[in-house]
Amino acid sequence: MRSEIIAGLDVGTHSIKMAVLQQREEGGDPEILGFGEEISSGVRKGAVVKIEEVTKKIQTLKDRLSAISGQKIREVIVSVGGSHIFCVPSHGIVAVSRADGQISSEDVDRVLQAAQAFSLPSNKDILDVFPQQFVVDEEEQVKEVVGMKGVRLEADVLAVCGFTPYIRNLHEAVLGADLDIRATVPTSLMSSPAVLTPQQKEVGVATLDLGAGTTGLAVYEQGDLIHTAVFPVGSENITNDIAIGLRCEPDIAERIKVEFGSSQRGKKGERVEIAEGKFLAVSQKLLRRIIEARVKEIFQLVNKELKQISRQGVLPGGVVLVGGGAKLPKIVEEAKRELKVTVRLGKPQGVVSLQSDPAFLGVIGLLVGAAADGHHEGGIHMGTSLMQNVRRMLRPFIP
Repeated sequence: MRSEIIAGLDVGTHSIKMAVLQQREEGGDPEILGFGEEISSGVRKGAVVKIEEVTKKIQTLKDRLSAISGQKIREVIVSVGGSHIFCVPSHGIVAVSRADGQISSEDVDRVLQAAQAFSLPSNKDILDVFPQQFVVDEEEQVKEVVGMKGVRLEADVLAVCGFTPYIRNLHEAVLGADLDIRATVPTSLMSSPAVLTPQQKEVGVATLDLGAGTTGLAVYEQGDLIHTAVFPVGSENITNDIAIGLRCEPDIAERIKVEFGSSQRGKKGERVEIAEGKFLAVSQKLLRRIIEARVKEIFQLVNKELKQISRQGVLPGGVVLVGGGAKLPKIVEEAKRELKVTVRLGKPQGVVSLQSDPAFLGVIGLLVGAAADGHHEGGIHMGTSLMQNVRRMLRPFIP
């Protein structure tokens, strides 16, 4: 039996991750064949700022994963991150085109295009559009309209937008590694297909991606995305706080966070070797205070965002934590205390994978969403106009 190979690429502040999935035609859960990770270079706060450096990292991962899977990787589903990502609700109205009043898929395409006819600054573009409801002759809350009859068709959508130069930089870096882009997915949405169930999305749930440079929030209700936001603060800020608080170098602070901030041991204090024969005393009490202060700030930003959409403390499906920052000790308890909802760590589902590290749930989500549906399932929307335009612009200049 033939099988399809799908590759996902998560370009993050701390590291760039790639994974390859095999989708078998005979059915069953898809299987992830391998993972690769490279420390990021040329990425700041989730945005690509040095294209050539990112291209080299992607090329390294591509070669490694091609060797693991035994097949050439030609295209990827790639995440686009950074606090420049934002969302805009919009509304579109069209007249049903057929004489008999039956709504066709062409009518749906037209109303979604009409919903995108709102003004944006010249350096901002729509990444993708997520329908929330259709309205047929003033009948609201309609999800599937093709085949229905009516005179007027309306659509409420959520348009996810971003800063065009950063998006172009990302696409150029990927194309420079001789890879085509199958889809571009905002980082805040990428883990959802791997960690959320349809039931959770129906009742109301949020994912919180605790990355290194940013924190991404995605809120779902009645099966659809209703809001997303990205905050310019992440676990990298915790590292910097530790460096200041303990008066040490950032690389030492990162080691302290990983070795002591992610465990319950050493309550009375520990020592970390910073050079041969040289040690730095680590106060667990001070370290815990530094970490908790920054984590509390992040959750306060999340609460403020949820309050703006009237969802603070009222998410029946709770909040699912993903990303490298989700490995911090007692992060679930702190989230429950601040957000006033149920909170759990994300775990991969619907895919065979030996990797359960929260930091890899994003790239797993890219693959699960693509495997579930080649076009729209789980927020994986293929062939957005922005992606196609950027690809056409850049391809002649890529060696």
